[in-house]
Amino acid sequence: MTYKYETILYWSKEDDAFIAEVPELPGCMAHGASQEEALANANEAIGLWLDTAAEFGDPIPEPKGRRLMYA
Repeated sequence: MTYKYETILYWSKEDDAFIAEVPELPGCMAHGASQEEALANANEAIGLWLDTAAEFGDPIPEPKGRRLMYA
């Protein structure tokens, strides 16, 4: 499944990896050796974040629908 949450993608020299952050979902981020891997991992992290929020009855924000990518 593809989610419509804004995702910020950037290279982290410190981590030696691409980082994909999902600012609309606090704490939701992932990394990967390539941009594609980081985005795929972020998509999986979004699913897990949403499942956990639903399980605990936490509010789930509506996606803004933007997808920004920086490298």
